[in-house]
Amino acid sequence: MKETAVQWLALKMMYLKMNPKEVFEFIGWLEEAKEMEKEQIKEAYKYGSRDLEIQYSDVGEINSEQYYNETYEKQCTEN
Repeated sequence: MKETAVQWLALKMMYLKMNPKEVFEFIGWLEEAKEMEKEQIKEAYKYGSRDLEIQYSDVGEINSEQYYNETYEKQCTEN
C-alpha cells in the first residue's frame, strides 16, 4: 500500500516529545488532516476518471472510495 503525506508526517511526529495536551491536540488535527486528504484523493481520482471518460460521475464516486480504500486505507490500519 502507498503512504500518504499525512501518514508519513504522523509517523515522523511520533518521535517528537509532546506533553499530554499537545498529543491530544495533535491527534485531533491528524484525524482532520487525514479526512481532508482522503477527500482530495477521492476527488482527484473521480475527476481524473471523468476526464478520461472511463467512468460516469455516479459510478466514479463509488470507485473513488474503492480506490482510496484499496490504495491507502489498509496501510492506515496496519500502522
